[in-house]
Amino acid sequence: MLLKDFLRDGEKALEGLYPAAEARSIMLLLCEAIVGTKSYTHIIEPSFTIPHKDESTLLEALRRLSEGEPVQYVIGRTDFCGNSFKVTPDVLIPRPETEILCREAIRTGSRMSASRSAFGKDAQPVRILDLCTGSGCIAWTMALNIPRCRVLGVDISDAALEVARSQTFPGSAPGQDFRPPVFMKADVLDPETVFDGGPFDLILSNPPYVMDSQKAQMRPNVLDNEPHLALFVPDDDPLKFYRSIAAISHEYLAEGGEGLTEINDLLGKETSEVFSAAGFSRVSLLKDLFGRNRFVSYAR
Repeated sequence: MLLKDFLRDGEKALEGLYPAAEARSIMLLLCEAIVGTKSYTHIIEPSFTIPHKDESTLLEALRRLSEGEPVQYVIGRTDFCGNSFKVTPDVLIPRPETEILCREAIRTGSRMSASRSAFGKDAQPVRILDLCTGSGCIAWTMALNIPRCRVLGVDISDAALEVARSQTFPGSAPGQDFRPPVFMKADVLDPETVFDGGPFDLILSNPPYVMDSQKAQMRPNVLDNEPHLALFVPDDDPLKFYRSIAAISHEYLAEGGEGLTEINDLLGKETSEVFSAAGFSRVSLLKDLFGRNRFVSYAR
């Protein structure tokens, strides 16, 4: 089977689910993950033949894709902040918006770490709490990018925590100051939950924030495949996670510490008011790549 023919047939099979350009990108990503080809292989090598050993795997993968399963679940990995993360249907697929949160947090955490470097070996590591960790993409990104930091990631889902703990990064060479995150099961909404390792210099979160009424606006590949536990909140109480995050931050955020959480862009003002009412300073809204209010930052 020629690669160019498989790509053509695959795009046709997906045309009812995705725009043409996205369908092509999905097919190229699939072939790169399974066969090892590049996005241009079918162009510069029009006679490239897919190895026989990969044919059945590709055809089964295409069947799953044509039924609406996201390509990230089909190949089992996704790129995020320069690393390849394991993903399964038990966790959300990390989004580009969350990369913005991580970049902001890395800048803040690195600044904190640098300010302590004068203390040498006695310098206290930057301590980070990642609430609703899911795949662990935020927790691991912090650990890989902020020297000597200590990261605690928490989630209510045992299956998600299994994914987070199992992350590996082939080809990545963490520095000698690297410490892997610690993960624990915890219900963010339970006021009796105790978080070990505090106080924390950074508290980060990408909690569920999509209102049930927004389901109708979501594409089937997301709605039918990604875990609803990590996505949705009831319309009559869409800010419940943020009230809990504010309460946890009030208890566990160190003096001079900062928090950053991803939010529903329709509820920017209301979400920021939750943190202002909790007594935090420098509460502000940050925008995503499309100019929408996507994050709330706050400080103690």
